[in-house]
Amino acid sequence: MDEENEIELLQRYRRDRRVLLDFILSGSLIKKVVMPPGAVSLDDVDLDQVSVDYVLTCAKKGDMLELSEAIRDYHDGTLFPSMSTKGVQEYVQILVFSSIFAVTFKKNNAGSSDEFFLVTAPETSGSPPRRAPPSVPLVIPTPILSNLSISDPPESEQVEELPSLSKSQSLNTSQPKELTVDDIDDFDDDILEEVESRRYSRRVLNDASDVVLGLPSFATGITDDDLRETAYEILLAAAGASGGLIVPSKEKKKEKKSRLLKKLGRSKSEHVVMQSQDSHGLVGLLETMRVQMEISEEMDVRTRRALLSAMVGKVGKRMDTLLIPLELLCCISRTEFSDKKSYIKWQKRQVSFLSLLHPFYITPYSSPIFFFLLYVQLNMLEEGLVNYPVVGFGESGRKASDLRVLLAKIEESESLPSGTGDLQRTECLRSLRDIANPLAERPARGDLTGEICHWADGYHLNVKLYEKLLASVFDVLDEGKLTEEVEEMMELFKSTWRILGITETIHYTCYAWVLFRQVVFYVKESRMSQWVLRLQQIDFGNRQFIITGEQDILQHAIDQLKRIPLKEQRGPQERLHLKSLSCRVQSEKGFQELTFLQSFLTPIQKWADTRLADYHFHFPEGSKLMENAVVVAMVARRLLLEEPELAMQAAPLTDKEQIELYVSSSIKTAFSRIIQDVETLSDTTNEHPLTLLAEQTLKLLKKDTTMYLPTLTQRHRNANAVSASLIHKLYGIKLKPFLDSAEHLTEDVVSVFPAADSLEQNLIAVIKSTCEEGTAEAYLKKLNMYKIETISGTLVLRWVNSQLARISAWVERVIQQENWAAVSTQQRHGSSIVEVYRIVEETVDQFFALKVPMRPGELSSLFRGIDNAFQVYTKHVLDSLADKEDIIPPVPTLTRYRRESGIKAFVKKELTEPRLPDVKKSSDINVLTTPTLCVQLNTLYYAISQLNKLEDSIWERWTRMKHHSHPIKKPMEDHLRNSIKKDTFDGSRKDINAAIDHICEFTGTKTIFWDLREPFIDGLYKPSVAQTRLETLIDPLDTVLNQLCDIIVEPLRDRVVTGLLQASLDGLLRVILDGGPSRIFTPADAKLLEEDLEVLKEFFISGGDGLPRGVVENQIARARQVIKLQGYETRELIEDLRSASEIEMHGGRSRLGADAKTLIRILCHRNDSEASQFLKKQYKIPKSAA
Repeated sequence: MDEENEIELLQRYRRDRRVLLDFILSGSLIKKVVMPPGAVSLDDVDLDQVSVDYVLTCAKKGDMLELSEAIRDYHDGTLFPSMSTKGVQEYVQILVFSSIFAVTFKKNNAGSSDEFFLVTAPETSGSPPRRAPPSVPLVIPTPILSNLSISDPPESEQVEELPSLSKSQSLNTSQPKELTVDDIDDFDDDILEEVESRRYSRRVLNDASDVVLGLPSFATGITDDDLRETAYEILLAAAGASGGLIVPSKEKKKEKKSRLLKKLGRSKSEHVVMQSQDSHGLVGLLETMRVQMEISEEMDVRTRRALLSAMVGKVGKRMDTLLIPLELLCCISRTEFSDKKSYIKWQKRQVSFLSLLHPFYITPYSSPIFFFLLYVQLNMLEEGLVNYPVVGFGESGRKASDLRVLLAKIEESESLPSGTGDLQRTECLRSLRDIANPLAERPARGDLTGEICHWADGYHLNVKLYEKLLASVFDVLDEGKLTEEVEEMMELFKSTWRILGITETIHYTCYAWVLFRQVVFYVKESRMSQWVLRLQQIDFGNRQFIITGEQDILQHAIDQLKRIPLKEQRGPQERLHLKSLSCRVQSEKGFQELTFLQSFLTPIQKWADTRLADYHFHFPEGSKLMENAVVVAMVARRLLLEEPELAMQAAPLTDKEQIELYVSSSIKTAFSRIIQDVETLSDTTNEHPLTLLAEQTLKLLKKDTTMYLPTLTQRHRNANAVSASLIHKLYGIKLKPFLDSAEHLTEDVVSVFPAADSLEQNLIAVIKSTCEEGTAEAYLKKLNMYKIETISGTLVLRWVNSQLARISAWVERVIQQENWAAVSTQQRHGSSIVEVYRIVEETVDQFFALKVPMRPGELSSLFRGIDNAFQVYTKHVLDSLADKEDIIPPVPTLTRYRRESGIKAFVKKELTEPRLPDVKKSSDINVLTTPTLCVQLNTLYYAISQLNKLEDSIWERWTRMKHHSHPIKKPMEDHLRNSIKKDTFDGSRKDINAAIDHICEFTGTKTIFWDLREPFIDGLYKPSVAQTRLETLIDPLDTVLNQLCDIIVEPLRDRVVTGLLQASLDGLLRVILDGGPSRIFTPADAKLLEEDLEVLKEFFISGGDGLPRGVVENQIARARQVIKLQGYETRELIEDLRSASEIEMHGGRSRLGADAKTLIRILCHRNDSEASQFLKKQYKIPKSAA
């Protein structure tokens, strides 16, 4: 339904409502209709403001209908949230309308009972009801109520007041029957009175149990309305004392526009337009007060006249010194009331207040007359003069008992015949005056005025009346704001101080209480409104019902609390007066004596303490209301600590300790709620309860530190540490049994440990960030750390060790299955290393997938295990190589030259020298092929290159994991991490590089001394240098070199070729220095040898495509030096050898730069008798074999 249709429907409802009410009021259903003040007929009454419930109740009971009461009842109902067509108020009205539409009447008193008179169009209203509406039952709280709130459930009387019908109630009605007026709201009288007593009044705030004044109840049953009306009477008397009391004219301008329409038509910033808006000064202010206090014009005029009449003949007496209830009883007759019942109720009220006047300031105790109830006036007399006598009656004790008898007779006179009753009433009033005045003038302690009439300690009626005056400062249409005339009203209230015995301290205390109670009422009303919506299952989105001016009023209440003078700031007379103001009330601990400040401030402090003791619940948004509640609690506490009982306590709590209590209590309560929520949530999820508890507790911590604790830290700078410490302890209690039972890395452990550790790290971070260094350390020392990293580390080490054993077994397996064939032309390494890395990476992934808290030690263990696995792999690769000594032939025995023909000697030598190594030994040696060696080199290079990536990946993931887990860094841990990072995988790197160098060297040695042994080692320079040059070996070397370069990876090419170069030079030197007796050299061969060396050098440089020239030059330098020695004559070599022997003893070298060993080998290969003789004589070297 669009907005236009909603408005049209609402207008139709209201039009039908007015027609029906006019029909009921104009017919014979109502015994008598009393018009409100200023109204002559129903045309002058706005039926939109008349309560349908009230009208039907009067019709059912046959009572007289007071339209002013019906209007008041209607406005009481507006306390519920004002809504659109879907609102609760309109919803309730529609239900009432349905009941009215269902009433059947016989047409012209003879029609069928099934005929209906409809005032709405049938096509829009639908079919008429076919059954009578059910009686309204007592509402039983539904399950939804138990889920609305934990600490503030709706009061039973509020729930019962909700005019809602359940589905079962509307569907299970029996057979339809004709509905009569007696059937509408068919309550018993007792139930009706109970419901009426629970009805919200705009001035009766129905305080919660923890915001009730600590004052005794009235024995005569005086109600809040009685107090309000009596307070207005006192206000008029105080105004009369200053000459501002006049009787207004009866002719008033009729107000045709309803108050509701005024409210709808004005903005929030506007205030109530009073009928006396043209009046000024005291007269206009009193008219404002009348409207604010909801006093009828009729009652106002009647009271003014009575007060003025009471002053006749009392020359020199002030109006505010009259015993007002007594004077009103004497000056107001029964004829001024519309009916006898109203007069009796009014009279009873005055008598009740008179009986209370002993605790009053003697003479002037009265109250306004709005309720028109005689018995209320009688109650005022009784409460004012007789009840709660703190000051003893003494000789006047008999008068007090006589007064009770007279009050009873006045009430009894109303039931007597007219003449007899009037006579008895007149005589009783005369006697009452003689007794009441002396009772009221008894002297009392704590006199503030110096007059005869004093207040006694039973002061609670005084402050209750003054409270009702102060309660009128709120805007009639928006009670979340103060009225515009509040300052003028306060000045007017001061005129009642003398009557009520109010001092500055009492005023500020009462005013703070009134403002505070208004805030509490609207907070409660807001929650009640939301409960109403939930009960009616009406969705209004995020609409809020908290009065916008609530914070302003609370701040105003705080200002009044701060203005209450401290004990040393009060004068001696006021201190004595306040000391006398005490009362005896019944509490949970029995009867208790309360001072004035305790009566008013204790419920305020209790309210604030209760809310702050569970601030997480009562202030869910961390609003300004919490900050103000803290101020209220602290100010009230400071004032109460000065009271006698609390001041005598040995060691009252300091503000800091009180804040700690708030934090402790609220945290514990909030944690208990979290536990309940987690128990419910864990049943629907697969997560462990402790994991959910840690997550929810962390949310509680963050909410506490961001929303609530900034307010509390203003009075306790370490409140954050208190909160964090308590949360740590509460969760630790739940966690400890789980930690004690953890023995393996199960799914539960992997789930709980990270969440618990994250919570602990955040708690520690809060303490460190919000406290000074020394204070933070003190709090941290008190924490019983969870030690999750220690427990988790032990479990992780067990897991790592088992995984490392699995890796070692896998390495052994794959190395045994390796055939050292390249994986592909692009991947020229073996398949075993791929398998090793796969199992290692799987282990690393599983390690970080644990996501449990770990120390650097666990990471170090993982590094060491992986490092050891690669070392084992490398060792297996090296173990597959043959020994270098097995492939290099043994060095021939050193012999000197023999005098025989060189050729003949050579031939003989060839026949006698054995071939080395022998054939049998060669067959036993398992030498890997060059391609296999190249694949092994490629595999090792792949291992070391991927090792760097693996290491970087592990450190990156470790850093990311620690960053996400918010670690609390410690110097020892940082040092350990640096030490781990410094030597991670260094063992495997060192072994792999050494293995690569060894295999490169082995490959060159194998090529020269095994593959090319025949042409190189055995055949080069035989029988002479000139006959077998090095050039013949270039082609075989080139073939080997091409084979190497085709298989080996590019980064290892130079290292392998360098190994081949070194082996070639070793083979050349072997031939020159240890070639055996079959090789002889002359100085002339030096040039040829130099040429061969240049050929070898250029072969490995290969025109710039091979090894770098500098590398080759450095490698051949040693061989070049030996060849250069071959060019020296024998005599020079012998002389140099002789000098070299002496020089070497002192660590030097010979003139030619050669060592003695090299020179001896050169001389052994000289076909020179001089050399032979020298070697024989000096070194005993034998001749070569024949």
